[in-house]
Amino acid sequence: MQKQFPEVRTSLGHVAVVDDDASVRRSLSNLLEQAGYRVDCFDSAQTYLDKNPVVDVMLLDMRMPKLSGVNLQEKIKNNNSYTPIVFISGDSRPDEIIKAMKQGAIDFLLKPFTAQTVLEVLAKAMQTSVQNSSLRAKNERVSEMLKRLTPRELEVCHWMVRGYSNQQISVLDGAAASTIKLHRARVMEKIEVQSLPELIDLLSGLEINIQPRSLLSLTPLAQD
Repeated sequence: MQKQFPEVRTSLGHVAVVDDDASVRRSLSNLLEQAGYRVDCFDSAQTYLDKNPVVDVMLLDMRMPKLSGVNLQEKIKNNNSYTPIVFISGDSRPDEIIKAMKQGAIDFLLKPFTAQTVLEVLAKAMQTSVQNSSLRAKNERVSEMLKRLTPRELEVCHWMVRGYSNQQISVLDGAAASTIKLHRARVMEKIEVQSLPELIDLLSGLEINIQPRSLLSLTPLAQD
């Protein structure tokens, strides 16, 4: 007889529930685990900070003793964490809601809310988490590629993605346009792109740190 193996269920994602109300934590934990999520619960913002877990999404209560939800959100953001946050609250001031949304909250659920509402909002937050993870992976890969460039090539790359022509870059760099053209070709080769639009798209959202040889401001012209 063929041996039967237990079915392995894949988690839909890792969720942190941060709420000082034990009944809320228990209710949300049961709901999300039944839906297929992995859940960790925390009874305060400080407990979350002490544990410092790696999660995909956070369900965060606004009103908690000592450190509020929006204050925790601010600390997380200052630590360069991009964990999507969904706020849950029974009583929040308009200024708290506005600050939370300005700081990047995915949504704001007012108690009481339905199970369906939580699951729908959480699914949206999970999509954002996946997109954030993909973007971080891409940026890390591109950052490694940029390390292949010499300081001069990095400077040329900086001006390339801003639309400067070889002639314009040569004015800033002090080298001949033909030399800039060679640097430009090496940049394309090392970054593994075939065209300038592809390079611009790849480096979109990344800051290239250089020390330009000139502070001369030029208006981007047509590509030569």
